[in-house]
Amino acid sequence: MGKRRNEMPPHLFATSDEAYRNMVQDRENQSMLITGESGAGKTENTKKVISYFAIVGATQNAAGKEKASGGAKGGTLEEQIVQTNPVLEAFGNAKTVRNNNSSRFGKFIRVHFSGSGKLAGGDIEHYLLEKSRVVRQAQGERSYHIFYQIMSGFDPKLREKLQLTNDLKYYHFVSQAELTIEGVNDKEEMGLTQEAFDIMGFEDWETECLYKNAAGMMHMGEMKFKQRPREEQAEADGDEDAKNAGICFGVDAEAFLKALTKPRVRVGTEWVNKGQNLEQVSWAVSGLAKAIYARMFHWLIKRCNKTLDAKAMERKYFIGVLDIAGFEIFDFNSFEQLWINFVNEKLQQFFNHHMFVLEQEEYKREGIQWTFIDFGLDLQSCIELIEKPLGIISMLDEECIVPKATDMTYVQKLNDQHLGKHPNFQKPRPPKGKQAEAHFAIAHYAGIVRYNATNFLEKNKDPLNDTAVAVLKNGSGNQLMLDIWEDYQTQEEAALAAKDGGGGGKKKGKSSSFMTVSMIYRESLNNLMHMLHQTHPHFIRCIIPNEKKQSGVIDSALVLNQLTCNGVLEGIRICRKGFPNRMLYPDFKHRYSILAAAAAKSASDEKAASVAVTDALCSEGNLKDEEFKIGITKIFFKAGILARLEDIRDEKLSAIMTGFQTRIRSYLAQTDVKRRHEQRAGLLIVQRNVRSWLQLRTWEWFKLYGKVKPMLRAGKEQEEMDALTVKIKELEDNLTKEEGTRKELESQLAKLVEEKNELFQRLQNEESGKSDYEARLTKLQAQKSDMDKQLNELNERLADQEDRNSDLGRAKKKAEQEIDNLKKNVSDLELSLRKAETEKQNREHNIRSLQDEMGAQDETVAKLNKEKKHQEEVRSKFVDDGERENGFSDPAAMTFLITQKY
Repeated sequence: MGKRRNEMPPHLFATSDEAYRNMVQDRENQSMLITGESGAGKTENTKKVISYFAIVGATQNAAGKEKASGGAKGGTLEEQIVQTNPVLEAFGNAKTVRNNNSSRFGKFIRVHFSGSGKLAGGDIEHYLLEKSRVVRQAQGERSYHIFYQIMSGFDPKLREKLQLTNDLKYYHFVSQAELTIEGVNDKEEMGLTQEAFDIMGFEDWETECLYKNAAGMMHMGEMKFKQRPREEQAEADGDEDAKNAGICFGVDAEAFLKALTKPRVRVGTEWVNKGQNLEQVSWAVSGLAKAIYARMFHWLIKRCNKTLDAKAMERKYFIGVLDIAGFEIFDFNSFEQLWINFVNEKLQQFFNHHMFVLEQEEYKREGIQWTFIDFGLDLQSCIELIEKPLGIISMLDEECIVPKATDMTYVQKLNDQHLGKHPNFQKPRPPKGKQAEAHFAIAHYAGIVRYNATNFLEKNKDPLNDTAVAVLKNGSGNQLMLDIWEDYQTQEEAALAAKDGGGGGKKKGKSSSFMTVSMIYRESLNNLMHMLHQTHPHFIRCIIPNEKKQSGVIDSALVLNQLTCNGVLEGIRICRKGFPNRMLYPDFKHRYSILAAAAAKSASDEKAASVAVTDALCSEGNLKDEEFKIGITKIFFKAGILARLEDIRDEKLSAIMTGFQTRIRSYLAQTDVKRRHEQRAGLLIVQRNVRSWLQLRTWEWFKLYGKVKPMLRAGKEQEEMDALTVKIKELEDNLTKEEGTRKELESQLAKLVEEKNELFQRLQNEESGKSDYEARLTKLQAQKSDMDKQLNELNERLADQEDRNSDLGRAKKKAEQEIDNLKKNVSDLELSLRKAETEKQNREHNIRSLQDEMGAQDETVAKLNKEKKHQEEVRSKFVDDGERENGFSDPAAMTFLITQKY
């Protein structure tokens, strides 16, 4: 208690407070990037940061107590912002090997504030939801918390309504690994989730539909199918679980099963039902479950944003808090880990760029003598390997449209393109122990990660059974299911809309164009990075102390490796060598001119005043020349120097206040002494008069004077009384007039006082605004000079760019021509494919006809063989008879005889 912030260790709330004060003072949006490896505590720290902003920005007036849009239920805006966390954790967090409450999605929470710094609402954007966890979990992990909370028995009637049994192990989708978490009571967590729903203002039907959809996915995992003998067709093996899923989703179970086993596909211009084999049906069920959960989660985010939209408050600035899945290195790393690690790579590059590159570039812009230091933390090579053309992601997208492409052909193309040619693309080492096989490895900033490419293409294409989606869209009894599929357009609907609209109808949803998961992820990631670049960032590095989930245990090697990988050590190095603290000259003069008031007052401008103050400090021995640098628009200080200046300023203010208090006390003491002198003089006069009266009261002549005096005035009393009566009458009339005048003047005075107060308030506002505008004007002038320089550089670059543009224009035309040719080739291929399918069906029909004809020919051959045998028997019989009757022994003659006979 009582210590300065710079005297205390780093604290989460100190960083949060710095972001809040920067937003209020600099009128600039802020961002807080809470990063670290999985299990390091990012989610918990995010909750604390959001709670802090909700408290510090809470409104104290009646308007702040109003509920945001949420109906009869709900709480204050501050409570609702905090209560988004339990809701999102229930549907977006799960147990992993390293973390019992791991965020399986990324979120960027914007907390909006008014111009005065009061809370004005919030909104959330989400990234990279791990959909595959809905249908499969690795050893030692669980699916999302909500499934286990529903099965916890918090509300037995709810479980009965959802057609669920008491046995969690019955449901395959959620029971492939762990079922419980040590130290966590799912029943209590369900109560907290329900309480959060109430505070957020969710309607009863909304929460019920959320639970229904979750239970329906659990039932989907138990739907059984079997392969028909000697046919490429799967069929349902019982319909009890399908009926339970249908009850939850509000659809007919029979239509749902038919859609999964015999979806409608387009053949030419007709739509026909196509049989699916067992593997295809299983993929369709899993894909549909993942899509339902992803769309439900997206709806949940939008519903929370609707609650946090306090339209009555003006949104001026925001502080964004980023919480995203940390860097992951597992025994089995797949498509999800590739994207999570890629996002962390981009965020680390953003940190490096902000911390090292921009810092040193500003020194150069401000004209400070500085030797550029290469910290060796450029991650661009790894980023380009993943996202650039012919990179891992672009090649994956291309492979998704290549006919008969497989995961292994994709791996082969990656090896041909990058193996031995790119330093970050490596051949994986052979698996050790229980490690899964890996197909390629990437050298990330946090280490080498081995990736298994199995199902990469399927996960990237994310195919959906349109017929099953159409069944869900046309259901009843689950409004949420209808809402989440409202913007999805099936291929059959798109074709019908194009036909009705003459090909110009509005297309929407997935069917409007082929969009892979990577394309969607890339777009959202680019938007996030663009938004971060528009804010002033603050970085919070979460460090995992050990991998055993034990408190109080620190693995020094593990901690040091994290500090090295995430750039913290290099950040400390540049802070020691560089000048991390800087202030604009107007701001420095405004705050520290008190340290050399006379010199600052006589200076010609803010820069000269700042130089005068630093010179005075150097002459006093409080500052050294190497501890600060004078730039063009700013003054720079080494780490810790501003804290020293703050101490000197506090001492100066303390001395000034002490002198001020001394003068006030002196004035008050002198005033008291003067009052006592005046009291003493008055007492002396009273005492003198009392003593005189005591002497006169016993003097005879004074007694006689007292008796004669009334008699002298007796004759004049009547005249005096008459005169006084007339005077009193005049005074009463005057008093009446004066009272009327006084009331009128008092009302005028009240108006004038009110006008004076208003003018005084306006004057104060104008003066405060004037100082702000002067500071901003100075800042803008400095920025203008900087921008003029940049403009000249940009003009030069523009000339070069125009030359490049002309080259690019020609290249673009050539590329467009190639694209047109490719589109033509694709259309020709599609036409050839449709012709080949039709020809295939015709040939299959011909084959069946030939098979039937061959069967008939086989029967004819059998009959002919039988007739042939019969003829041979007859022939041998006639030969024997002829030999006996005619005595022929010559076979030729016998043959001639038989031939003539027949």
